[in-house]
Amino acid sequence: MARGELIRSRSLFDRIAGRVVLAAGWRRALLAVLSGAFATLALAPVDFPFAGFVAFPVLVWLIDGTGVDVEAGALRRSLRPFWTGWLFGFGYFVAGLWWLGAALLVDAGTFVWFLPLAVLGLPAVLAIFFGFAVALCRLVWSDSAWRILGLAACLGLAEWLRSWIFTGFPWNEIGVMAASHPVLMQVVSLVGVHGLTILAVIVFSVPAILLDNRGRWPMLGLATVLLVGQIGYGLWRLQDNPTFFDQTVVIQIVQPNIEQSLKWDPEIAGQNFDTLIEMTTSKEASPGSPGGRAEGKASAPRRLIVWPETAVPFVLTDRPEAISRLAQSLSEGETLIAGAARVDRSEAGRQRVYNTVYVIDDEGTIKAASDKVHLVPFGEYLPFQDFLESLGVSSLVDMPGGFSAGPALEPVPLDGAPAFLPLICYEIIFPREVPVGDPVPGFILNVTNDAWYGATPGPYQHVRMATVTAVALGLPMVRSANTGISVVTDAVGREIGGLGLNRQGNLVSALPANAMVTPYRTYRDLPFLLLLLTVSVIALVMRFALRPGIG
Repeated sequence: MARGELIRSRSLFDRIAGRVVLAAGWRRALLAVLSGAFATLALAPVDFPFAGFVAFPVLVWLIDGTGVDVEAGALRRSLRPFWTGWLFGFGYFVAGLWWLGAALLVDAGTFVWFLPLAVLGLPAVLAIFFGFAVALCRLVWSDSAWRILGLAACLGLAEWLRSWIFTGFPWNEIGVMAASHPVLMQVVSLVGVHGLTILAVIVFSVPAILLDNRGRWPMLGLATVLLVGQIGYGLWRLQDNPTFFDQTVVIQIVQPNIEQSLKWDPEIAGQNFDTLIEMTTSKEASPGSPGGRAEGKASAPRRLIVWPETAVPFVLTDRPEAISRLAQSLSEGETLIAGAARVDRSEAGRQRVYNTVYVIDDEGTIKAASDKVHLVPFGEYLPFQDFLESLGVSSLVDMPGGFSAGPALEPVPLDGAPAFLPLICYEIIFPREVPVGDPVPGFILNVTNDAWYGATPGPYQHVRMATVTAVALGLPMVRSANTGISVVTDAVGREIGGLGLNRQGNLVSALPANAMVTPYRTYRDLPFLLLLLTVSVIALVMRFALRPGIG
């Protein structure tokens, strides 16, 4: 029977799978790219996780097809799995990260030439991790349904590597696709987002094995147990951990909604600062804010007022009159936590600039300062700075020499309130790097400025990953964003209140107080590595131990 007749003789589902397996040339490449792009519908703000049940079966069938062309040369056959994974990853990262280009359009005259590198170049580099994963798993591929365990293990390994190689960029990890709701997030408190990646790939790939004869039922049973277990554990954990509050602390998040193009304009710096002061002193909560108008001092003796990342539009310590105004704007018992640039001129002939969070009391005294440790490459600093500047490349932040990295990230103590973990911007997507030592933090404070990315998926993806990190560490989160999205969540990811994108207002809320110790917080990546080892061993055993007719 001819190949075309064989395809036509099967069921519709079987014919679709057969056409994907046998696809070649540009059709195979297009299928890989489109399936990767389709997978991003599972990410915020669309939040359609069922996209994974389409994208990953297509990937499995494409991998099945990498060994079909027996007449191809050895080199071509060896490269096909890598290119299949790379094309899938390229589609995934282009569709998931295209909004990075919006940051380059803030100062289009300077950075528009860099747009193709950001929108296409970065995805091309990140896709190498997916190419590596598929090439690795193809070495132990089989015709058994158990093969999807190998794919899950290899993609989990690739995503773990992506989180730290070259400082790491774990944005939109596959596991986040399966964490669109607090119920689905809770498993990260056990195995982290890398572990959730392994579980998600197994479950998402199930439709691909419905036609398999070997190992189908055991794998269907395993995937069902994993999915039901994830949902059941999430429901139990949410029910077992009700939200309660520290009644002695009120949080006031100031969301000024200042456009990025105006944020550092020296001609309106004073106006921007006035806006922040006026919003701070108003104490007025925006509609929908859970706390309403602030309570009196007797019921809430400590108020924490939070400004977003680099909210102060100048070097604060160079302007004593500005610090004096801050002191005047704070009532007794109030503390301001504000993002600002900090300049260190202690080195002769050189100054260092830090992206900093200041803690300022009601007398205008700077009680603490925490510098950002994990900087954004090309955004806050230039790798190989001298060489790239000689080529005319500069960082997005208009800062001579860029920002410098702080020495260490540590919890910051507060008078009359729990200590907090200061995570500036995308530091919050690196839970492995977050210390939770002495003093024991009561909450995560995430200040950010997503105004760079406008009304794109970027801010929605950022707040989703921030929430996943908070759940993994078992800590409430207070998040202040310049243009949004500002939120307060409890330790299991339930949103207490929030201010949407491109809104100006105050978010007033009591401080969630149900911090807890999670297995991930205690052991970090160890549970993930044990899961990775277990899944890898099972995949290898089933690959080499099964014989025809078994499984």
